[in-house]
This record gives sequence, structure tokens and C-alpha cells, in this order.
Amino acid sequence: MTAIAADWNAIAAELDSVGGALLPRLLSDERTTELRGLYPRDELFRSTIDMERYRFGAGEYRYFERPYPEPIDELKHALYPHLLPIARDWWGRLGREAPWPDDLDEWLAMCHDAGQRRSTAILLKYRAGDWNALHRDLYGEWVFPLQVVIALNDPGVDHEGGEFLLLEQRPRAQSRGTSFTLPRGHGFVFTTRDRPVRSARGWSAAPVRHGVSTVRSGERHTLALVFHDAA
Repeated sequence: MTAIAADWNAIAAELDSVGGALLPRLLSDERTTELRGLYPRDELFRSTIDMERYRFGAGEYRYFERPYPEPIDELKHALYPHLLPIARDWWGRLGREAPWPDDLDEWLAMCHDAGQRRSTAILLKYRAGDWNALHRDLYGEWVFPLQVVIALNDPGVDHEGGEFLLLEQRPRAQSRGTSFTLPRGHGFVFTTRDRPVRSARGWSAAPVRHGVSTVRSGERHTLALVFHDAA
């Protein structure tokens, strides 16, 4: 996978509109089944988080250890060149200096030099009654402003509920919430921390948090791709 065919101008416009955008199908049904099947394999993961224990919601997720199983590293390298121009454009509007180089490996080396060396690819599992509290995946000083989640189940077939949620805190206005149903194998790109929104004074940074609504029945798995490593 060397490139991802999509209307990236339309995706950028959707990100500008609501802070998130559906991506084309990134994984086949066979591959989503394979990834779901990795969850019990302890040797593939560096840590497991019980969300209820930490008051993050209810459910469980696991951080992959390096080297990542296929096709995680390939997906990150294929997506990064498409997301990078959007990230740089956002930071330009906000008057910020964009620190991200053209190459993902070079960017991750910068994270490691800053003490952010822990892997951040995540496999999440939800059962009936589980949910994910609104949050932001920051992990340290160095942050890439976009991240991607990929649905590994069929909504309406494997599970009911479990919509992906975004909550945007708009400058001097009420917050705005948006929900999305993610088709199996499709990616969804969204704001990691904040994004530019136009205001009377020009451009302002609107903080955005994401989460998952309560799964009413069945089982829901997702693969989360974060483009910075953790301290």
C-alpha cells in the first residue's frame, strides 16, 4: 500500500466543517477479521487498559508493541503524506510553526529524541454496555493534530450502538457534538487536540475531544492509529 486513493480535497473540507471525515475502505473483511483475532495474543501488546478502572468509560483496549503486525505500519506510512498537508495548513491558519517533517520515520525519531518512545497503535474491544469517555490522545509535548480509527466490525450486524463521537468546544459559543457510524474496514480521520475555526478576530483554536457511545448489543473492535509516540 504505497498510496491511498481518495478525494483528499473533499476530506480536508469535511475536516474543516466538522472536525472529522470518513475515509475510503482501508481494510478488507478478511484483514479486519485477522486483526480482531489478535486481541488475545498477549505477546503482541505492551499494555492493556481497563477503561472502567481508570474512569475512561467501560471496556478494554491494548497498545501494540513494536514491531507492529501487518498492515499497521504500512497504513501509517500510507496515510501520513496525505494528512501532513492538512496539518500544516491548519497550523498556518493558527499562526503556529508546523514541526512535522515530510517523512513519518523522521517525525517519530523527533518524538523519541524528546522522550516519547512508547508505541501508540491501539486495538480496542467493546461489548454490550461499554463506552469510551470523551478524551484526547496527546501522550506528550509532540503531537500530530490528526489521527485515524478503522472499524473492524459491521455496525448493525455485529453490534448496535457504539457510534463514534466528536465534541467541539467552539470559541465563545456552546459546544457542538457530532456522531458517526463507521462502516467495516473504513477509516475515519479526526482532530487529535484542536483545530482552526474562523471567528470575528480571524482564526481560533477549538478544542475537540472524541469518544464512543454506549454499545447496546454485540461486540465492536476498532484499530486506532496515532501519528506520534508516547512519553
